Amino acid sequence: MSTTQPSKTVSRSGRFTKGPAAEVMAFSESVSYDWRLWKHDIIGSMAHARMLKSIGILTAKELEEIIEGLGKIGEEIEDGNFEWKTELEDVHMNIEAELTKRFPAGAKLHTARSRNDQVALDMRMWMREEIVDLMGELHALQQALTKLGERNKQTLIPGYTHLQRAQPVFMAHHLLAYVEMLDRDKGRFRDAFERVNVCPLGSGALAGSTLKLNRKMVAEELGFVDIDDEPQITRNSMDAVSDRDYIVEFCSAAALAAVHLSRLSEDLILWSSAEFDFIQISDEYTTGSSLMPQKKNPDMAELTRGKSGRVVGNLVSLLTMLKGLPMTYNRDLQEDKERLFDTADTLRACVRIMTGMIAHTKVQEDVCNAAAEDPALLATDLADWLVEQGAAFREAHHLVGAVVALSETLERPLDKLKISELKKIDKRFTRQALEVFSTERAMERRQMVGSPGIKEVKRQLTFWKKRLKR
Repeated sequence: MSTTQPSKTVSRSGRFTKGPAAEVMAFSESVSYDWRLWKHDIIGSMAHARMLKSIGILTAKELEEIIEGLGKIGEEIEDGNFEWKTELEDVHMNIEAELTKRFPAGAKLHTARSRNDQVALDMRMWMREEIVDLMGELHALQQALTKLGERNKQTLIPGYTHLQRAQPVFMAHHLLAYVEMLDRDKGRFRDAFERVNVCPLGSGALAGSTLKLNRKMVAEELGFVDIDDEPQITRNSMDAVSDRDYIVEFCSAAALAAVHLSRLSEDLILWSSAEFDFIQISDEYTTGSSLMPQKKNPDMAELTRGKSGRVVGNLVSLLTMLKGLPMTYNRDLQEDKERLFDTADTLRACVRIMTGMIAHTKVQEDVCNAAAEDPALLATDLADWLVEQGAAFREAHHLVGAVVALSETLERPLDKLKISELKKIDKRFTRQALEVFSTERAMERRQMVGSPGIKEVKRQLTFWKKRLKR
């Protein structure tokens, strides 16, 4: 008679005479974080069971028991009454073990299915929902930025290069730059969705099954279809179970979106400082100091800026994990989930907090307009005026540089220089040259598509308001 004890974990076969050591179980379990895939695991299992019934593996009664059992388990999980067991390693084994305990037919559910293709299925289903929800939240942030721009469409600010004042732009134009960035982010997630939306179930551990599975039936039931309702299934079983490109692609798009949020955060942080004073962020989205009672800190923007590094780090972690793996499934791939989950959670939280903060931000119109009235911001316009008089631009650039130097020497603004002083630099300067220093005229003259001119900014605001109503 054998004196060995069989393993108590579902995933260990009769090949093993001993169960895993306690530290091995603690080190290798994933249910502490992959439990969030429970809904998708249950839905995917139901579809798999119906397919097994269609090819004669399950009887009608067995199918009924499996569907009923999975449904009840799902209700218990949703109500918080399900006991997750780390010794069962992951979400898949926990659900399957509980189902089998209640209904013996549950032991048939894993027919022609491996955890390798099962987890790939669950992750893809989970990601589809995340992408749709995230795109909706990005859309809401675009709306908030557009509304803030609409409320301040006549407010001018200095545009900056190298964080030095450069040329005047409308606040709305600056905000719409981020709307454009976020729209590209949405496009990247939309593209990623297409590659996520492919069903891997039926690939087994790596070489499919000898059973005549109906993969298209499962794909159709689970919504893995294209715009023509054609089922989308993986075409190579080895690639299907080892592929994590779709996760990397999502995390890559997320990293870039997080960088965009970080740049927006930096602008808000600068603008809310006393040195700029362009905006006032509502008390609801700022914090105070534990020591200095006068402080009002833009902590939500700072946290968003900081969390962007976390999202970028998750992408690097995934790429590093994948780069040395041979085909096909390797346990290293378990490390994808925490990086993916953290990326989705972090980015979505940042987008939501940014949307609320933008909606509760007031622009200091007088301060902004005063800053934009600096005549030095129109030095390039003066060079353009010289070009219109026949000067080559390089020559005009040099001449205006000399004008700026004179202004600094005399400690007088550009628009306060005398015509006689300008003519000493170049005889082509006339009284009309000083008319360049009208900010209103300067913004009226900027009429090209994409420019920060009065009419163009209004047109772009109208465009985005209409587009974002969809």
